[in-house]
Amino acid sequence: MLKNVVAVVLEEVHPFELGVACEVFGLDRSEEGLPTYDFALAGARPGPHRTHAGFAVDVPYGPERLAGADLVVVTAVGVREEYPAPVVEAVRAAVEGGARVLSICSGAFVLGAAGLLDGRRSTTHWRYTDRLAAWFPRTTVEPDVLYVDDDPVITSAGTAAGIDACLHLVRKVQGAEVARAIARRMVVAPHREGGQAQFVARPLPEGDGDSLAPLLDWMRHHLDQECTVEQLAARAHMSPRTFARRFQQETGTTPHRWLIGQRLLLAQRLLESTAEPVDAIAARCGFGNAATLRHHFGRRLGTTPLAYRRCFAEPLAS
Repeated sequence: MLKNVVAVVLEEVHPFELGVACEVFGLDRSEEGLPTYDFALAGARPGPHRTHAGFAVDVPYGPERLAGADLVVVTAVGVREEYPAPVVEAVRAAVEGGARVLSICSGAFVLGAAGLLDGRRSTTHWRYTDRLAAWFPRTTVEPDVLYVDDDPVITSAGTAAGIDACLHLVRKVQGAEVARAIARRMVVAPHREGGQAQFVARPLPEGDGDSLAPLLDWMRHHLDQECTVEQLAARAHMSPRTFARRFQQETGTTPHRWLIGQRLLLAQRLLESTAEPVDAIAARCGFGNAATLRHHFGRRLGTTPLAYRRCFAEPLAS
């Protein structure tokens, strides 16, 4: 369930990261057939809270608003060893009561203070990963990823990675089509995998004609075809070694992981929007057979194709 969403606002909150939570969960998109959220801001006390940029945000609720939340979003804030105890306790109690919690950037330190990272994998902005690991040695910090989903705790890296983590959660709970529709409204990429590197060496084509964008577009339209790195490299007129390096530079991941991610996205859409048998969907998406699709579904999404269809196909068809 994802209905009651509370964003935690502390003094010196970073406004962009707070805006991410507001944009994904705080806007009414019901006229487009999208779900709405009971969205609220809560801090250590009601009233104005200073932002990192110098202006203030009016926060209507204190920490008691976290009780009964389905999702608590802890946005970026100044990195320090202590945070207001009532907020820390409310975040911990919300998770103990069944809520998910999602941190953006340095918000992971609030989760660490609440003991929610103990025994879990986590991440934060690359500038702070060493400090997170030192301060909270019982968490396994993954320093070079966009986000980590260790349900019910999701941690993400800086700024745009928070968008990725929020859309990942929407996709996980409410389906790929809902996440795609929200991303389309926000004019952002509908899906970046959590394991993608935080730093991509070539985020934009340099205008020199050697961008892999045309090849990536071709791959998206031929997901049913089995392509080796050697074949893809030949299509890009590169050696396999140069191609693998360039692919990592432009996408932040490997050709194999990128293909699996794109194929799973297509499979999710087909499971939601068609009545095709799982075997047929597996073939259309390049997995070959239902067993391989089930394997990747379980490994990446923690569920099965049929369970996913039961969750998301009927609401969209009604």
